[in-house]
Amino acid sequence: MAASTSANQAKVPTTGAEIADALEAATDATPDLVPTDNDVVHTGGCHCGAVQYVVMAPPILQAVDCNCSICFKKQNRHFIVPRSKFKLLQGEDNLTCYTFNTHQAKHLFCKTCGVQSFYCPRSNPDGYGVMPHCLDQVTVERVVVETFDGQNWEQTIQTSSIPARSQVKQVKGDTEEPKEPDL
Repeated sequence: MAASTSANQAKVPTTGAEIADALEAATDATPDLVPTDNDVVHTGGCHCGAVQYVVMAPPILQAVDCNCSICFKKQNRHFIVPRSKFKLLQGEDNLTCYTFNTHQAKHLFCKTCGVQSFYCPRSNPDGYGVMPHCLDQVTVERVVVETFDGQNWEQTIQTSSIPARSQVKQVKGDTEEPKEPDL
């Protein structure tokens, strides 16, 4: 049975071309990233350097350690940012995508070195999951890791603050990130 898409729900890109178009739209929409609150400009990318990006996030990163089937096997620890705080600088043509199960998460890998330095998470299709270990470490003060029970994804996501992490709140004409819970 095909999944239905409501009128107010964005279409999730599924093909390589759709993912490339989504990345292009995201990077074209944010030619100059502007920090909010305590954000700094982090740079990062894959091992071989073919994929490179900038991301706005605090120097103390709130990472998620998920135990779902793919995150467990990849040891995928990541932090979530809105699309407006991420800009792919190079390597769009060097990304390949893996999906499974619901096909909502887009696991993007460098075709050359195989490193996944960021991806489009199922929990935040309007944002990116960025791997802190793929950032140039000069701007990272520390990484605070919280666990997420991805083996029971549907139940756990209901009480999690993770979906709000890709949202940018409007406050008096400025943008402000949702506050992270104290861990």
